[in-house]
Amino acid sequence: MDDREIEAVDETGRQVSVRASEGSSALIVTVGTRACAIPLQYVAETMRPLAIEPISGTPEFVRGVSVIRGAPIPVVDLKMLLENGENNSAGGRFVTLKVGERRIALAVDGVVGLRKLDSAQIGELPPLLRDVGADLIEAIGTSDAQLLIVLRATRLVPNDVWATLAAGTEAR
Repeated sequence: MDDREIEAVDETGRQVSVRASEGSSALIVTVGTRACAIPLQYVAETMRPLAIEPISGTPEFVRGVSVIRGAPIPVVDLKMLLENGENNSAGGRFVTLKVGERRIALAVDGVVGLRKLDSAQIGELPPLLRDVGADLIEAIGTSDAQLLIVLRATRLVPNDVWATLAAGTEAR
């Protein structure tokens, strides 16, 4: 198993590097009362939230675009995406993800840390939830007696939204 290093900023603002094995490791984040696991292979970095420029024509869960490391990156409000709730404008952290050639930033309430996902704790979606959450949720389980949702990072932003974002950033 290969070790991987992730650049992160801790709660005091200090830059830190974290090493983790890629196998079944995930970055655990919180949104509201939920804990979500993002497969480590997609995580680029965590950071404090940056300024967001709204883009018209995008779904409500896409808060807009931030300039991250010199590139315009769409920002997805994970709480709003999962709960269809109000926009979480306060967003405590950004987690940037690499999805193929594309990058997105997830606005989350907090970053808990890295965890090895034990297959005994994580299982398939129950049949009742398969049709509802299949696009966003890869698996569901528990960790420390709390519900843990494993996200399907490659499906968080639909293709039509990528097209709208590309048109919006080109027009600027």
